[in-house]
Amino acid sequence: MDDIKIGEILLPGDEETQERQEGNVRKKFWPTMRKAARQIPFSRDVIAAFYCATDQRTPLRVRGILLAALGYFVMPFDAIPDMFALVGFTDDIAVLTTAIALINGHIKERHYDAADEILSDEPLAEKARA
Repeated sequence: MDDIKIGEILLPGDEETQERQEGNVRKKFWPTMRKAARQIPFSRDVIAAFYCATDQRTPLRVRGILLAALGYFVMPFDAIPDMFALVGFTDDIAVLTTAIALINGHIKERHYDAADEILSDEPLAEKARA
């Protein structure tokens, strides 16, 4: 996936677009994450990014970038459909990696703590249902 397409995907949009995107991400994130957890080598960062994107204390532009990347992640159809084992999440990984690199300083310890809690005791599938 080239930089131009990733750059287009990561456009944060206006507040209304971000609100729609946040609703979509909140609804679809955990089911998608359960499917992708074993294929994404940085699940902790992705979960922390989710918590950062849904944290009202995070700056609006940062939330927009993360919501755009997470929105791409939860889309059922993208450049490489996720149903293809091993390669299905490679485009999602590229978009998420770029977004996390762009806003890395904004993912706070509290976001990682929340991710660690999800990943700690129980399997992700059980925690995400709660």
